[in-house]
Amino acid sequence: MPSSHPVRALRADARRNREALLAVARAAFLADDSDLGVDEIARRAGVSVGTLYRHFETREALVEEVWRAEVDALCAAPAQLLAQHAPDQALREFLLLIVDHAAVGKGMSDALQSLMATDSAVFDDARMRMAEALDQVLTAGVAAGRIREGVAGRTVLRAIGAVCGMSAIEGWQKEAVQITTILYDGLRKSD
Repeated sequence: MPSSHPVRALRADARRNREALLAVARAAFLADDSDLGVDEIARRAGVSVGTLYRHFETREALVEEVWRAEVDALCAAPAQLLAQHAPDQALREFLLLIVDHAAVGKGMSDALQSLMATDSAVFDDARMRMAEALDQVLTAGVAAGRIREGVAGRTVLRAIGAVCGMSAIEGWQKEAVQITTILYDGLRKSD
């Protein structure tokens, strides 16, 4: 049974342990402490290494689950943004969230390298889900007459991905926000 997809519901204490492990791992990866060993992750989470391995069969499974949780949060955002903002503003906010997500990815880059060496489909799945999330916001914007027609989420994701690919450059995030604003302006329909 894959550790990232439990078949039955976890007991409350097991769920707390799993959440603590994920939180510690995420914090370590964001702090660019991606080489933190499983022993230390377990210690910081207040659990035994055996508990860590009961939830995650390998260190890579833990990394994958942290990444998957980041993608889940990002892909849940369009519904919330569309409920709070006009569709064009929701698109702007979502594009900026993708830039923030890239910053998380930069913090996790070393840890994610271990996933790239496996047969994990986590990246393909993430790209597909993010493109679908963008399609949701773009479709709402087109329906409201605020966003240009004929632009797919996949296309916008590629453009924003290129912008976020600058993450190796010092101060990249400020420039990425500026370029993302230009991209957003190009997607808006003229009044």
